Amino acid sequence: MRTGPALLTLLALAACRKEAALDPVPAITLVSAGPQQVMAFDEPVVLRFTYADGDGDLGTDDPDAYTLWVKDSRLGTADGYHIPPLAPPDAQVAIRGELEVELTPLFLLGNSGQEVMTYSFFLTDRAGNRSNELTTAAITVLADTVQVP
Repeated sequence: MRTGPALLTLLALAACRKEAALDPVPAITLVSAGPQQVMAFDEPVVLRFTYADGDGDLGTDDPDAYTLWVKDSRLGTADGYHIPPLAPPDAQVAIRGELEVELTPLFLLGNSGQEVMTYSFFLTDRAGNRSNELTTAAITVLADTVQVP
């Protein structure tokens, strides 16, 4: 089967179309969270996720302002983390990227030799918009006396 000039032109136009504008409400997608087993008080968990924001207002110059909220499923409240601006503060540009966040090492809440937990997390932007919330796969926290298989 031969491809005519009209079909090639149509394919070229489809390949060159402009990307639709991004939503000003941030969106995140989980890339990874791990390791899946950690020793209590010893190993941090690393969250990796992608972000997209239509107006580029993720992060803040104020180191005391939190824009990433991470909740341990075993606890009642989320911990806040500071993210510096991901685009120049006065620019209104669509941004996409990937963040890697090393969390504080986990600990055991009870007396058992291990506990299973998850993290839930979301971003907020400078306009107060909240991203979708993601939850990691289960992570096992082991006491330092438990042997890892």
